[in-house]
Amino acid sequence: MKKSRQDGFTLLELLIVIAIIAILSIALIFMLNPAETLKKARDAQRISDLKSVQTALGIMLTASSTPSLDNFGTVCLTSTTPAGVTTANTSAKIAYSYDGTVTVGAAPTPGVDAATGSAFATTLWGRTTPGTVSKVDGTGWIPVNLKALTGGTSISNFPVDPVNTVSPTVAATDLVYRYACQNGSIGAGKPAYTFEIDAVLESNAYTVDDNKMAKDGGDNSAMFETGNSLNLLPASGAF
Repeated sequence: MKKSRQDGFTLLELLIVIAIIAILSIALIFMLNPAETLKKARDAQRISDLKSVQTALGIMLTASSTPSLDNFGTVCLTSTTPAGVTTANTSAKIAYSYDGTVTVGAAPTPGVDAATGSAFATTLWGRTTPGTVSKVDGTGWIPVNLKALTGGTSISNFPVDPVNTVSPTVAATDLVYRYACQNGSIGAGKPAYTFEIDAVLESNAYTVDDNKMAKDGGDNSAMFETGNSLNLLPASGAF
């Protein structure tokens, strides 16, 4: 007589399969490293954001008959009127993408523009316009009025850092965008209308494996620098 046998797995077999699946799942998580993946995605967004802003400001400087990198205000190293009169600004500011009050705890090392020889004063503070941080009408965190362009603007809003935090006194490691500018020329033969926009990158992919902050051509290896002059913002310090 033949003995009948019911198909199925024993409890031991099930436990072994579950253990193997658990081990493979843990290994997959370590291989994928979701935290690093998110950081890399944010860094890619930062690089894209800064390049988009750089392009938009470049178009404004080319298309406008009366350009201004601070909406004729008092953010840039030099203040320029619509009539083109330029005066030095003794209280130049660094603008931050943070939508709130920004203060600088310690005076950073002043940034010096190699092309102009100009530098920020050692007293720096953030320009903020709460509630209008992304606007491109001159009231946003980058105080440039792109809406004044006849042909329109290439961006509808000024991007902010994907994390965008300051706690509460700004530090060099804060994940927030920074902006500095110079309107008029300082000295004969010196260029005018220069700007710099920086971001802190956080992923190993872009800070270790391929350190984009050290390869951007700027003077600060702790930040990713873009713009048409990469020496405006301080090279070091808490800013």
